Amino acid sequence: MRYVSKTIRSVFATALSALTLSGCVSASDEALPVVVLSTELGDIEIEVDIDRAPQSSMSFLDFVDAGLYEGATFYRTVMPENDKGSPPISVIQGGLADESNSMPPVPHETTQDSGVLHTDGVISLARAAPGEANAAAFFICIGDQPGLDFGGKRNPDGLGFAAFGKVVGGMDVVRAIHEREALGPSESDYTKGQMITEPVVINSAARK
Repeated sequence: MRYVSKTIRSVFATALSALTLSGCVSASDEALPVVVLSTELGDIEIEVDIDRAPQSSMSFLDFVDAGLYEGATFYRTVMPENDKGSPPISVIQGGLADESNSMPPVPHETTQDSGVLHTDGVISLARAAPGEANAAAFFICIGDQPGLDFGGKRNPDGLGFAAFGKVVGGMDVVRAIHEREALGPSESDYTKGQMITEPVVINSAARK
């Protein structure tokens, strides 16, 4: 009788433990939101890391949910051949031409804080001064770009850019945009030769 009682207790404890672990796994494995940017060249699917970079991610999702990216464009392509910064990078930049309907800026989330590094396909907020950016302008990396991380030399302040997600589908579209002709008008010598002649229109942006 004692043996049976111990066995029952053991089975119950094992079942309870398995149930608890199962609950923990499903909570931690909750899928991150995915946004689909539909362009004239095809779709780009972006997984948004709201867990590790919540401020930057929510800024991006706010723009998506408000429909602000509809009619926005990918307008800039940067590569070693036309880059005037150091170290040279390979990215495409997109977002709003008119930022009058823009959202408030968000705190700067460094890659040291988030752990989201600027590897191939990672999306990040464009910025001037830290803490003044939002998702009105963003860029996508083509290849690994460690110079954009915290401690990198791309920015004199060493704070890098705020990466918040990655492309999980449509990198062929990203590369096609990167290869577009860049003879468009520029507002500065720094971006001369980087502005896409015929910007690629984002027809829609929505959560998947």
